[in-house]
Amino acid sequence: MSAVAWWKMSTGLALAVAACAGGAVAAELDEVRRRGELVWAADQEGGGPHVFPAPDDPRRLNGFEVELAGMIAERLGVKARFQQGAWDRLPLLLGGVADCVINGIESTPVRRRDYGCSRPYFAYALQIVARRDGALVTPEMLVAPGPRGPWQVGVLSASAAETEMRGRDPAAVFVRSFEGTLDSLEQVRGGVLDAAVLDDCIFTFYADRFPELRMVGRPFNGGVYTVLTARDTPALGAAIDEALGTLVADGSLEALYDRWDLGGRQQMLLIRDSADVAPAAVPEFRELLRRVVPTLLQGAAMTILLAVVSFPLAIVVGLVVAICRQYGPRWLDRTLSVYVEILRGTPLMLQLYAIFFLLPRVPLIGVQLPPLVSAVLGLALNYSAYESEIYRAGLKAVPLGQFEAALALGMSRLQALRHVVVPQAARIALPPVTSDFIAMFKDTSVCSVITVMELTKRYNILSLTTGRFFELAAVTAILYLMMSWPLALWVRRLERRLEPPGTGPAG
Repeated sequence: MSAVAWWKMSTGLALAVAACAGGAVAAELDEVRRRGELVWAADQEGGGPHVFPAPDDPRRLNGFEVELAGMIAERLGVKARFQQGAWDRLPLLLGGVADCVINGIESTPVRRRDYGCSRPYFAYALQIVARRDGALVTPEMLVAPGPRGPWQVGVLSASAAETEMRGRDPAAVFVRSFEGTLDSLEQVRGGVLDAAVLDDCIFTFYADRFPELRMVGRPFNGGVYTVLTARDTPALGAAIDEALGTLVADGSLEALYDRWDLGGRQQMLLIRDSADVAPAAVPEFRELLRRVVPTLLQGAAMTILLAVVSFPLAIVVGLVVAICRQYGPRWLDRTLSVYVEILRGTPLMLQLYAIFFLLPRVPLIGVQLPPLVSAVLGLALNYSAYESEIYRAGLKAVPLGQFEAALALGMSRLQALRHVVVPQAARIALPPVTSDFIAMFKDTSVCSVITVMELTKRYNILSLTTGRFFELAAVTAILYLMMSWPLALWVRRLERRLEPPGTGPAG
């Protein structure tokens, strides 16, 4: 499995085991004051108005939450230190490399159950955004399919917007999740999506950057942001609550929001007396499985589809490249070697981004491929480079004399390759090719960056929704094993059948 896929799926497993073993202990208030700094985690990729690199100096962070973290740390008598993390995994940094999380984290029953949640410091609402010349003109239109079928709506992964939109009728709304807040807006501007749903303060901040887009209706389904702390740091959580209360009382928080054009007075009226959110009930494991297994199986089906469609294409392209490099002219060998090194030397994620996000912007091409087609194409091209090297090694392992003998018998070069050389090379290449096929099952998880909902992405969403990281990681790992192990057994049997007589183990 690729590093990205394993990291995302195993993070919950590792942290759950560490918590059970008592290995990770969060820093309490005394420890924070002893070291003289409050480590707060956020994802600067999420952008404004929360946390983002300053335009004039990318080494410096901007955002109202950057200032807020500094103000809280000052009230605690320490300095603030920023810790970067992926937004949908920020809570998992608590007790490890961060003391708290301040990054537009919505207060939900699950989070109040699993973490320490401060009093609210910001009130948000969800906003539908569409093109000014688009077909979606009122929020009520989302209850029925649009002119082209279900409305294509983009949301930030693991956000309140995703929870809200996935609760809609799937026949009317098809939801696509993105890792960044601006990705969905870019897709709406490009006409790929009909609309995006995000926190109102985010679109307000970036409205000048997207003049082609407009708000559809008024903000709805509001909520509040909270500072997350670990459950075993109650003193630190209480101190943060006290600091926020001081900031509200002396007008500092209202002034902060006014500086960022976030409606300081309105915010104070909304968050001063916000009601506590009731803790979420913890479902039994059997009930949890009943709820999530069908969704995980949908993700597994997508993983299988991506692998079984992409890999044959990769084999065909890789074999053609290997033959052309081995038996073609020198200029063709050099050209194809550049192709192989580019694909092997750049990350699969970057290649998928180029196909899905950048290809539509290339002059004279401008082709917007569907997410599934982009994923298949990206996987096939990436793996074709590796398969070409495997087959080239297999072709070199076939004695040149056999190729020459076939030509001497009157075969054409193509016939000699097809009937004599390639079958032997394929048998030699079978074990590493099989290993690559099994690896592709795991690498399909990278396709989630272009909105393809495969197995690992389904796990990410469900684990964040339910808070059951360990259990769901185990179920997901079992599903991956069920997909790859039978294939490995079948290939071993096929290898034995293809072994020439007398080459098997003695006895």
